[in-house]
Amino acid sequence: MNPSMPSSNEIDKEKKNNSPLPSGSPSGAYSGTSTESSSEAVTEPSSEASTGSFSGASSGAGSGAQVSARRVALTGLLAALALIFSYVEVLVPFNAGVPGIKLGLANLVPLIILYRLDARYAFAANLIRVFLAGLLFSGMFAALYSLAGSVTSFIVMYLLKKTRLFSVIGVSTAGGVFHNIGQLCVAILAISGPQLIHYLPVLIISGMIAGIIVGIGAAILLDRIPAKLFRE
Repeated sequence: MNPSMPSSNEIDKEKKNNSPLPSGSPSGAYSGTSTESSSEAVTEPSSEASTGSFSGASSGAGSGAQVSARRVALTGLLAALALIFSYVEVLVPFNAGVPGIKLGLANLVPLIILYRLDARYAFAANLIRVFLAGLLFSGMFAALYSLAGSVTSFIVMYLLKKTRLFSVIGVSTAGGVFHNIGQLCVAILAISGPQLIHYLPVLIISGMIAGIIVGIGAAILLDRIPAKLFRE
């Protein structure tokens, strides 16, 4: 045998060493597993981030709904309180000799809501009180007068409050005056009698007195009632 020629055993060993690894080899499985684990590691934070953003949005929406529900419930309670004041005015005899003159205790509640919550809630509580008082106590024809006076006075009080030039007493005084003016305008249109304009000076003076009384009461209550009761 020629000593330079390789043996058959050496040729077989060399072929085994140079042969490629099979596709199902352990090294291939290991590399695939590492690739999948790295992709999972990359995708997991994004899924967690999306879940966190969704939970944050849902919690924000839930808190907003909770705040709205709280304000609506509080407005309903205050509207019921204003209705009680309207009933007290019906029970207490007060005759000033001129129709339409009242103390206006029920206007105390919308004034407080206007300064503590929002104009929308104050207007809603005022409308609820007027309609329920008309159905239960005074009748729908009297509720029409009260509605005209309440809407007119509320618009004036809202505009004056936005200027921030008047105190609570000044806003309430203007509201009391325009409440009587609104009622007088409806009476003139309903009865078709311009002679009712002679009641205007008396109604202005009585509206000022009632507005000052209600404004003083509102200023006291705004200082005494905790502000956190109306907070979100």
